Amino acid sequence: MKDKKTKFIFVTGGVCSSLGKGLSTASLGLLLEGHGYKVSVIKMDPYINIDPGTMSPYQHGEVYVTEDGAETDLDLGYYERFTNAPLSQANSVSTGQIYFEVITRERRGDYLGRTVQVVPHITNEIKKRIYNIAQEGLMDFVLVEIGGTVGDIESFPFLESIRQIRQELGRTRALNVHLTLVPTLTVAGEHKTKPTQHSVKELMQIGIIPDILLCRATIPLSDEMRSKIALFCNVSDDHVISALDSKCIYDIPMMLHDNGYDKIVLEHFGLKPGKPDISDWKKFVDAFKNPKSTVQIGVIGKYIALPDAYKSIYEALVHAGAANNVHVDIVKIDPEDLEKHNDFSERIGSLDGILVPGGFGNRGVEGKIDSIKYARENNIPFFGICLGLQCAVIEFGRNVCGLKNANTKECEPECENPVISPLVDQEIIIELGGTMRKGSYPCELKKGSGIRKIYGDADLIRERHRHRYEFTMKYKDLYESKGLVFGGLHPNPKLVETIELPNHRWFYAVQYHPEFQSKPVKSHPLFKSFVEAAVKFRKEKA
Repeated sequence: MKDKKTKFIFVTGGVCSSLGKGLSTASLGLLLEGHGYKVSVIKMDPYINIDPGTMSPYQHGEVYVTEDGAETDLDLGYYERFTNAPLSQANSVSTGQIYFEVITRERRGDYLGRTVQVVPHITNEIKKRIYNIAQEGLMDFVLVEIGGTVGDIESFPFLESIRQIRQELGRTRALNVHLTLVPTLTVAGEHKTKPTQHSVKELMQIGIIPDILLCRATIPLSDEMRSKIALFCNVSDDHVISALDSKCIYDIPMMLHDNGYDKIVLEHFGLKPGKPDISDWKKFVDAFKNPKSTVQIGVIGKYIALPDAYKSIYEALVHAGAANNVHVDIVKIDPEDLEKHNDFSERIGSLDGILVPGGFGNRGVEGKIDSIKYARENNIPFFGICLGLQCAVIEFGRNVCGLKNANTKECEPECENPVISPLVDQEIIIELGGTMRKGSYPCELKKGSGIRKIYGDADLIRERHRHRYEFTMKYKDLYESKGLVFGGLHPNPKLVETIELPNHRWFYAVQYHPEFQSKPVKSHPLFKSFVEAAVKFRKEKA
């Protein structure tokens, strides 16, 4: 490393998965930015997939998309929502990527006949990825979250790599944070430290000594318990920090700050800690916790059973609720249930707004289409995203334009009226991974359109995409003659990005994914406008 400025913080996890490494890493990034430092965050996942793009949402939750079109773990969504760090493909690293790169080099002969091994070739590639982030952005801090749990066989190359970085740079440039679980098993509420001790022992056997222990617990650790953990885990007492269960994820940054987390981190690097400026964050949390009223938004999605499948959409609705001083009560609805019972009036008739998110495949599509029809005919605020737009187009074609059997080629390849068809460059795609239209693309907004007004009368916007199918342009004139407005188009080639119904209370659908650009401190304009319309609708019904 030529750069002598960047400091590296490595976050590992022990005992069990899903302890909140992503949230704690994002929270530290927020606090460090509040102290005036420039940060970037890397997620290193031990799975052999190149990226999560081909994984089922039931397996992995949502696929988060960056500006440059990288399909990543949902933790990158937390990083971007909590911080101002500009993230790209380089910030999402998997075992599959690392091995693919090294094997490609071996096939080219780059290693000049040498035996290719995990150490040093795999570990060197991992370290290169970490160092590149620091050098490209001239970062003050690079936070690196190692996915999985210490002890997992597939995590070893990443752990060995961060051990080497600590050895190369020394403790003044690198810090090891270990997030672990301190369970409470007895009725008396006594903490059990053995899982943490064993987790740290596993880490130390690899050669990594943690500098800070974040102890996930239901109640604060006593001084005696912290001293016990510190003694057996070879850390200072004050470096054992309670990371308490929280009903509100937005409280986590302040909770960690109150426990001295950012202060200890800065002091480790010889930096003077002050008071972080996170006033915008505090304003958001205050608005979130003190709503003036409530609105009910129904989210009708294929993967509704798994909370993480639509994580960014749920978060964007929360942000919009705070921006409108209301609590958004999210009602999760399975479209297949609607198809079976056909009880739209009972199930969605009382909602203040209906949102149909993205997805793939034909399961539940007819339930979504019929839900959109109900929202259109009953003047209920409707918001469609990606597949939600495509379902809205199909519904309008069938019931307003008179297009018999209008459908998408994804569900019915030989349909009579394919109002949704594959993008031209997608028609001969064979491989599924990494081949969709992804990332940020421009969209021109039509003068006088409602969507243009929502975006503050902007001529051009940029939004993130992840799709393979698109509105079939030969039907555009027919749709417009029946009252549908195409308010946003990709300039070249002309692709439909947004649709709207001017005579409806609030009816918008977009081909892109606006949820990926919503932040707690800056609600996305479409979500903000949608929730505002739901608030007005609820008042009118009262």
